Amino acid sequence: MSDSDLYATHTVENQPQVLLPYNLWSADRMLVHAVQQNHSDLPTSTLTDFGNIAGDQLMNAGELANKNKPHFQPFDRYGRRIDNVEFHPAYHELMGEAMTAQVHAYSWKNESTTGSHVIRAALLFMHSQADAGTTCPLTMTHAGVAALRNAPDLPRYWADKVISGEYDPRSIPASQKRGITLGMGMTEKQGGSDVRRNTTRADIQADGSYRITGHKFFFSAPMCDAHLILAQSTKGLSCFLLPRILEDGSLNHVRIQRLKDKLGDWSNASSEVEFQGATAHLVGEEGRGVPVIIDMVSLTRLDCMIGSTSLMRQALVQALHHTQHREAFGAKLIEQPLMKNVLADLTLEVAASLALTMRVARAVDLAKANQHEAHLSRIATAIGKYWICKRTPAFVNEAQECLGGIGYVEENILPRLYRQAPLNSIWEGSANVQCLDVLRALRKEPEAINALFVELQKAVGKNSAYDKHIENLKAAFDEQETLEIRSRLLVEQMALALQGALLLNADDKDMAEAFCLARLGKQQGLVFGTLPASVPFDEIIQRGKLEN
Repeated sequence: MSDSDLYATHTVENQPQVLLPYNLWSADRMLVHAVQQNHSDLPTSTLTDFGNIAGDQLMNAGELANKNKPHFQPFDRYGRRIDNVEFHPAYHELMGEAMTAQVHAYSWKNESTTGSHVIRAALLFMHSQADAGTTCPLTMTHAGVAALRNAPDLPRYWADKVISGEYDPRSIPASQKRGITLGMGMTEKQGGSDVRRNTTRADIQADGSYRITGHKFFFSAPMCDAHLILAQSTKGLSCFLLPRILEDGSLNHVRIQRLKDKLGDWSNASSEVEFQGATAHLVGEEGRGVPVIIDMVSLTRLDCMIGSTSLMRQALVQALHHTQHREAFGAKLIEQPLMKNVLADLTLEVAASLALTMRVARAVDLAKANQHEAHLSRIATAIGKYWICKRTPAFVNEAQECLGGIGYVEENILPRLYRQAPLNSIWEGSANVQCLDVLRALRKEPEAINALFVELQKAVGKNSAYDKHIENLKAAFDEQETLEIRSRLLVEQMALALQGALLLNADDKDMAEAFCLARLGKQQGLVFGTLPASVPFDEIIQRGKLEN
């Protein structure tokens, strides 16, 4: 016996191997099913190719980019102001692969093809599991195209280079770049979501451009090539495109004050800035900045749904992997009744969130040509953004608990997912803002609530608990004077109704019946893992497992 054997204290056993790389598309039957429910003609090679990259190369890059936060360099070595943010190479790798795969622009590049927003949602869903931080500039670049179409006087290269598909991080004028990225700067210290309180000023110049003076409290992805901002002109709150580098190669007068020290989202930078007479160009009509931004917000809120659902999906992957290979008290964790309840409940939540997310993507896709889909996307986006994003933090924590103490250790992905989980419920309008937006739609756009109930009616008669829930939901609108104070519960019930309808119509009886029994029939508690004993746990858990 060697000395090493003599003094060995233990061997490592009953521990899972590290989860190996896998294809985030072809191995994920839940994602494939949800996408197929909303788009039949899938570009399989596009999805499979990116799924392979995201599940291997980008998973590793996401880990590195989050361990090496962006670094702010206000001055060069000689004291000149450069306002540079330096990123780890892994950040650029994530951005480059994502833009090559058209995560930021697939829906625009394939605009004439039905289902382009659904496919783009699937691409972003996969990317967000590898790294959520880079989804911020990808999302804003994607949504910014909707705003740029309100600015016909802008040079064509702004919109063209957004859709080009090439990531070009060089600090040069946008006209000289192979591709450009867009950020956003809406909120200020005194206003937050109440953007009409913004004080930043826009003064028109002789050449038609504007000088911007003021500040932004959240200026996301400060190294983007341009930002869409809101500022007060003589006619009111207006939207502007503000380049980072001017056409003569000089730095625009945007001064980064500091980077935000955020809870999560570490791979990406968020900043506070001051505008000291910065040059910008009007987007849309002067005084009509909010309507321009609304077109963007509907897309960024959909991305919040996609991002939160992807966090839940990856957390479930980690929980299932661990419990399949860890034994306690004489059996694998995944075989034990109480753990089955937890895992089935988590799987149910992912299925419902994916169904709603992809349905909203389809509504956005069809909105231009179909009034029902346009009204549905208007209200369902706010409903889904509220509910899915609120569910994510508790979900990820439950998944961590499946791993025990290892789930709390930074050597695996779950602590990163947990830090990321609250972000989407705050970004692009907090929960209260979403609820107020739903109420605004109810009062000003009655077609929206009609579209919602048309959608819900499609599942009536398929489940008694669902039918009863719809009756109660209709009755909840009767007390108009208390709608606002009850709006969180009301929007929750609307979200559950939509999820129930989609699952009932998706040809998966086990999943649909379990959802309706637990979520709508109220036969469960207030935490995950409290499903009734009659649920087919093994069948539901099987849906969440990765395919070999």
